[in-house]
Amino acid sequence: MTIHPLAAPLSVPARPELTGGRRVGVLLSHGFTGQPASIKPWGEHLAALGYGVEVPRLPGHGTTWRELNTLRWDDWYGELTRVFDGLCLDHDAVVVGGLSMGGALVLRLAADHPDRVAGVMVVNPAVATARKDVKLLPLLKHLVPSFPGIANDIKKPGVEEHGYTRTPLKAIHSMMQAWPGIVADLPRVTAPLLYLRSTVDHVVDGRSEPLVLGNVGSTDVTRIELPDSYHVATLDNDAPRIFEESAAFVARVTAP
Repeated sequence: MTIHPLAAPLSVPARPELTGGRRVGVLLSHGFTGQPASIKPWGEHLAALGYGVEVPRLPGHGTTWRELNTLRWDDWYGELTRVFDGLCLDHDAVVVGGLSMGGALVLRLAADHPDRVAGVMVVNPAVATARKDVKLLPLLKHLVPSFPGIANDIKKPGVEEHGYTRTPLKAIHSMMQAWPGIVADLPRVTAPLLYLRSTVDHVVDGRSEPLVLGNVGSTDVTRIELPDSYHVATLDNDAPRIFEESAAFVARVTAP
């Protein structure tokens, strides 16, 4: 299977001489039908500060939407868990972050491993939707392989996410089936939370935010508004704000 040239994972070792002698790791996850290119600038900013950064390519992404349609939530979560386990072995503290479905994945990680996650950063995370047509997915996914794509919701002109032009229905149904379990376990997320939300988002509607902020067990929660970006805010006009806020957050929650 040919992999998109921009879909290679990002892996940068920690430089503890820049972080007070501690080895601090950061795991970042891209979203559904996206690929590492959508969050690499975020990871590169944190890596330049001395953090050990991992941006994996989730299975079925960066190849074809048809391959993605053969894979499921457990495949994506399994890959993220594998990378997370490696980071935990080699670092004194690990912070996790994600965009869209990536946000849901790292919330799942934080719920499953509250003792090993030092902080959680989410950008426009998806754990629910107000769309009524998703109720038809159990039937539609057997009749229609895909719908039009959801990639490239970016306000900044000339910026390309390099995501799929089609949305595979079996795969997205699997993602949505994982949502109720994530929401139910949000009280187990006790690490500090940085929640970054675009004012206008054409992909993730308003259902997710109150569910996340109203149910997490975290007592340390910071919400940042992103007024000049759409869904893929990590590549949009507010990207510098995301990078700066997350750098300050990582430094704070991993301080000895």
